[in-house]
Amino acid sequence: MFFQAAGIEVEPWIPPLVALGVSFFTSMGGVSGAFLLLPFQMSILGYTNPSVSATNQLYNIVAIPSGVYRYWKEGRMVWPLALVVIAGTLPGVFIGAFVRVAWLPDPKNFKLFAAAVLLYIGLKIVRELVKKKAAGTDSKASSEDRFQEMVRRYRSQAVGQEAAVGPLATVKITHFNVKRLGYNFYGENFDVSFMGIFSLSFLVGIVGGIYGIGGGAIIAPFFVTVFGLPVYTVAGAALMGTFVTSVAGVVFYQLIAPFYPNVSVAPDILLGVLFGIGGMAGMYLGAHCQKFVKAKMIKWMLASIIVFTAAKYIAEFFR
Repeated sequence: MFFQAAGIEVEPWIPPLVALGVSFFTSMGGVSGAFLLLPFQMSILGYTNPSVSATNQLYNIVAIPSGVYRYWKEGRMVWPLALVVIAGTLPGVFIGAFVRVAWLPDPKNFKLFAAAVLLYIGLKIVRELVKKKAAGTDSKASSEDRFQEMVRRYRSQAVGQEAAVGPLATVKITHFNVKRLGYNFYGENFDVSFMGIFSLSFLVGIVGGIYGIGGGAIIAPFFVTVFGLPVYTVAGAALMGTFVTSVAGVVFYQLIAPFYPNVSVAPDILLGVLFGIGGMAGMYLGAHCQKFVKAKMIKWMLASIIVFTAAKYIAEFFR
């Protein structure tokens, strides 16, 4: 099948299958998988037009709602955190989209930019994991540990005996104002700065708008490493923020397309929808399975994928 806006030919079953596999694993960490689908489109499918960023964001629009729904259903959706993320990233994503079209249309330069962003994120996660291991903090029973223990006990119970264990705890908001945001998760209180989250979200919006990922792949690791929030509670908020900013990004790319008649700027709708269908299934399954996977394993998985992708981009730039 030929995709006109993308200028590529590919079998229609390949995009949804790849998106399903990618999103299943990445959605566990609050990442839509768009940051991995972009290199797949550019390096494997040969889709290097600036419109690849808009197509990537269209994938987010189709795929993310299923994952958000699952996190909401299980009571692990921190809505105030999602609102702050949306408020910060929205203005940034418009700036990023303009920068992508005006100053980074060359795929070679764009790949180097993407590699720098991904490498920083990946190494930051690795550093945090190694630091915790060296300090011996993994032995401390955190909220994530208690959550995993409760899930393990649930799985070990026979059908009809789950009531003896008690229900899985949900996130409880303790306070939310223009200065601080706080919530409780499995007996542990978390408190973060409103402006800190907002400022980070604005910068992430710019980078995400350039890269075409909505920002979730960047902001989720920051929530975990910089603000110390548990990955089981930030995943839903990060995905929700990515969804809203992706809608804005696609609309903006579509609006500015007439001003760049010689460049493919608007998304390839059919390709984006095909990726989105696979991502929808993958995210729902990933969000459901997240609670059965240790937080440390999720972080190592994200770090490995991110660093590998960054290294590949750098190698291609100097090739």
